[in-house]
Amino acid sequence: MLKPVKVAMIGCGSISGIYLTNITKVFKELELVGVCDLIPERAEKAQKEYNVPKIYPTMYDAFADPEVEVVLNLTRPYQHFDVSKAALEAGKHVYSEKPLGADFEEGKKLVALAKEKGLMLGGAPDTYLGAGIQTCRELIDNGAIGKPIGAACFMICHGHESWHPDPEFYYKRGGGPMMDMGPYYVTALINLLGGIKSVTGVTKTFFPKRLITSEPHCGEIIDVECPTHLTGMLEFDSGAVGTIITTFDVHYNSQARFEVYGTEGTMMVPDPNGFGGPIQIYRPEDGEWKEMPLTFDYKENSRGIGLADMACSLRTGSPFRSSWEQTFHVLEVLTSFEKSSESHAAYQMETHYDQRPPIKRHPIHGVLDEGSNL
Repeated sequence: MLKPVKVAMIGCGSISGIYLTNITKVFKELELVGVCDLIPERAEKAQKEYNVPKIYPTMYDAFADPEVEVVLNLTRPYQHFDVSKAALEAGKHVYSEKPLGADFEEGKKLVALAKEKGLMLGGAPDTYLGAGIQTCRELIDNGAIGKPIGAACFMICHGHESWHPDPEFYYKRGGGPMMDMGPYYVTALINLLGGIKSVTGVTKTFFPKRLITSEPHCGEIIDVECPTHLTGMLEFDSGAVGTIITTFDVHYNSQARFEVYGTEGTMMVPDPNGFGGPIQIYRPEDGEWKEMPLTFDYKENSRGIGLADMACSLRTGSPFRSSWEQTFHVLEVLTSFEKSSESHAAYQMETHYDQRPPIKRHPIHGVLDEGSNL
């Protein structure tokens, strides 16, 4: 068993609960040594519920702790850059919630700094490491639908102000449906089909003001500062072509489809915001959709598996799948739709992405140790 990598968590908001659970109870390569939040009560609650050894008064106290190897950045999207930058400058490896930065330029600066310091940088989403997308990857690689020729995915809802306790940041810089939910879809797409060469997009904001109907901010008005309806076409390096729509402007009562098209069949991909299935494949000789069994572990909510993969890489030198090469490529895609829309032209990608190797199977749940070569 590998010596656990010691982690400090910055930000104890709503997403932190599943990370706290999985770091302390599931992934054995990780050890949480401390937490920090601008609202002290949140850090105190995390310490009490998960028996965390330390509470850091400020993030800088965490960065100065010689025990800390990796900083887990769970702050709001527009705060990701400043927190990750300070952590890297302090000599810590960084794993950040999505997106890597609020814009492409922030991502460039973080990548340059990580390279300069010789530090690992990467982050969420890690749902593609779950049983669902990993099984899809294996099926595609094994020719289950022939050669991939295209994809179409849709994230459709009417925003978060009717249910989220603090929805305003979803409509500010670094927010919007593409920056919020797009990372799951784009990350899944490039893991299944490879890197993206160009992006063509049209972006709109159909509701410039939002009325919050959820507590505790019920009745407050949000001024929307980002696109809330984005439609795009993706040209992959392989020649495949994809379509993506993400929106906070449309009323819809179910999970929209995510499909991959091949020369010999079509695959229905599971919701990339989750870790499990179902997966269905249609081939003309079958004449109907057939559900495929999941052949990998981690069907349940396994957020933190990307962080565990980072820990394996730190200890064994194995590939770090959720590294900046992936998150930076995804960030450029996410921010290119608006650029394409403004210029009325296709956006040519600067970054290049090579597919990460599939996750390796390990007989012990919560262990990703690649030194076993299983």
